[in-house]
Amino acid sequence: MAEQFSGAQNQIPRLFDSAAVRLNRTRAASGYAAFDFLKAEAAVRLADRLELMRRDFPLCLDVGCHAGTLTRHIRQTGKIGMVIQADPAPAFAALASNEGPSVALDVEALPFAPQQFDAVLSCLMLHWVDDLPGVMMQFRRLLKPDGLLLVSLLGGATLTELRAALLEAESELYGGAGPRTVPMADIRDVGALLGRAGLALPVADADRLTIDYPDMFRLMADLRGMGEANAMAGRKKTPTSRRLFLRAAEIYQDRFGRADGRIPASFEIITLTGWAPHEDQQKPLRPGSAAHRLADTLGVSEHDPEASQTNSGQTNSGQTNSGQTTSGQTASDQTTSTGPAIPE
Repeated sequence: MAEQFSGAQNQIPRLFDSAAVRLNRTRAASGYAAFDFLKAEAAVRLADRLELMRRDFPLCLDVGCHAGTLTRHIRQTGKIGMVIQADPAPAFAALASNEGPSVALDVEALPFAPQQFDAVLSCLMLHWVDDLPGVMMQFRRLLKPDGLLLVSLLGGATLTELRAALLEAESELYGGAGPRTVPMADIRDVGALLGRAGLALPVADADRLTIDYPDMFRLMADLRGMGEANAMAGRKKTPTSRRLFLRAAEIYQDRFGRADGRIPASFEIITLTGWAPHEDQQKPLRPGSAAHRLADTLGVSEHDPEASQTNSGQTNSGQTNSGQTTSGQTASDQTTSTGPAIPE
């Protein structure tokens, strides 16, 4: 049976309405099996990374468990023991109990003892967190020495097409726009939080997935089914006119529509990996401590960097944060990454 805990909120500006977040997830829970494809894709990718680790994790915490999707996939790796699943919505916690122990709680006030878990994981939940730096520090506190943090969250390139269409339509019809889509973090910003939280060997990378829809209304129906409806604290509480959505759908189709009449919806999934510090972990070498020149190892001539800067003028050609799919199909495996390689 799912348990329920609550905790005191930090006195910080609230970007999200936590009651609305819970309500949206509660409404989505009963039919979530038909809308869990994005969560399942992200969970498979986290499980693939976990499977590469040359160690086991006897006790894990899954924060934002939905219906137990992540636990179901990571259990198949054979790398984990017990998983405590947690979600802000009691309805999701109850569904997740089919996969193991679960609890409904405030994910920004986790009630667990320090250094309790061998791994803390989260899959597509943290974009609804107001105090993300504080949550990352809580994760660090919960990890045993050399414990693993492995999380994925939606990044700033998510739903760029929908954002643009709604903004243009509302500005055109009403002369301004209110908060209708969640502001999401950039990979560099969230990657920096790993070090700020005191985690070692930090890695941040991003994948861009594109899903095609027949129209904007089907996309919005899927978002509601995922529990991702608008829960901004500053959202308008009065019903939105259908005129706005009809105009936004026209703009979406005109600006982003494909030749076959379908429209793309982009989702950026940022994955963060870090480890609780331990004396036996790999340590980065001091700058300048290398015993051999890289040019000698590669068997090439060493060039003057100032001379190299005068060449071509083709630097920063817009390829930096690739991750962008050109196929228009369900997924792309192009990746943006920062940080050292993940230790095994």
